Amino acid sequence: MAIQIPRGTQDILPGEVEKWQYIEEVVKDICRRYQYKEIRTPIFEHTELFQKGVGDTTDIVQKEMYTFEDRGGRSLTLRPEGTASVARSFVEHKMFGNPNQPVKLYYNGQMFRYERPQKGRFRQFVQFGAEVLGAQEPSIDAEVIALAMEIYRELGLKNLKLVINSLGDKESRIAHRDALISHFKPRINEFCGDCQNRLEKNPLRILDCKKDRDHELMKTAPSILEYLNEASKEYFEKVLSYLTALEIPFEVDATLVRGLDYYNHTAFEIMSNAEGFGAITTLCGGGRYNGLIQEMGGPETPGIGFAFSIERLIAALEIEGISFNDETKVDCYIVSLGEEAKDYAVVLLQQLRKAGISAEKDYLDRKMKAQLKAADRTGARFVAILGEDEIKKNVINLKDMETGSQTEMSLSDFVSEFKKISTGEV
Repeated sequence: MAIQIPRGTQDILPGEVEKWQYIEEVVKDICRRYQYKEIRTPIFEHTELFQKGVGDTTDIVQKEMYTFEDRGGRSLTLRPEGTASVARSFVEHKMFGNPNQPVKLYYNGQMFRYERPQKGRFRQFVQFGAEVLGAQEPSIDAEVIALAMEIYRELGLKNLKLVINSLGDKESRIAHRDALISHFKPRINEFCGDCQNRLEKNPLRILDCKKDRDHELMKTAPSILEYLNEASKEYFEKVLSYLTALEIPFEVDATLVRGLDYYNHTAFEIMSNAEGFGAITTLCGGGRYNGLIQEMGGPETPGIGFAFSIERLIAALEIEGISFNDETKVDCYIVSLGEEAKDYAVVLLQQLRKAGISAEKDYLDRKMKAQLKAADRTGARFVAILGEDEIKKNVINLKDMETGSQTEMSLSDFVSEFKKISTGEV
């Protein structure tokens, strides 16, 4: 029996991988404009990092991590998300001492979670994320949201909804936490085991529960917005005013939460409103965290970031019917006839490629008609036809596959002349 790919993973084949490459280039260029620098961290880390950085009470840590022991008996985990690794690197390399503050970073890499595979959701997936460390200022919150929205906008997505909430500062969070405990405690036995465990540890996580989301107490749970102190209200209103100034539409959603203790102030999600996208509409999630760096052993450092799955982004693009320019087509396909022409084609092909031209030739010793068909299948814009007679006369015939016209050109000058044609200089 042939070995098959593990469940929840995928092969990204030629013809599909070009979408990924295009997205990566767009994202890289936007990050350059916003002055975010790329960071690359290990695919596996010490398990303790994610227990601290993601949280013991989260489904990710409790149910979804790929954890194993290495030969030295150390517990290691394939990274399920990127923020914890970025925070660890920030502390380990003392980036808080960099003269240029805040530190603005982005990553794009493989993540791993053991969860039920479905459309746009895999056990091995690619996550893009951005983090800003070292600044607590409403304008940077707005900038981070603008960065995420600009990526989606530039890729062509139109059916988007930004929802935003405030989790308040520590004082506001404590007041809200106490209110949630009082609200749920009398009937907590009606909730799932996970929620019962979360009541005292982290009651905010109860609001994220998928099993009990239709329970009547969920609808009447106290809103964090009711417990914001004046400083938190002022911060949130300033973030919203910046989004308005940047012409980024938003909806305030008091039920949007981030369950970890060190999350505070701004929390947001970007969703797809496209018809037929499915029940899970969230494309991107993010928020402010002001205790994570301290949790990693670093100094008190505010932070804010977001992350999204490239797979879900591609699914949203497909639902909206957005296609990409195919830049993988062949500029020039060499058709060679006869042994001498075949040998010459090997050198000519390399010369074209070194000149920056996408070029290909026949490798199967096919007849001229079959070579022309092969050239057509590659989407070649031009075909250069070379036979023994052409070599003797030091010429080559260039055929335009769109118009069908054919031109005889000097073989000695062909590479330089074709480069002018391909770049539109002629």
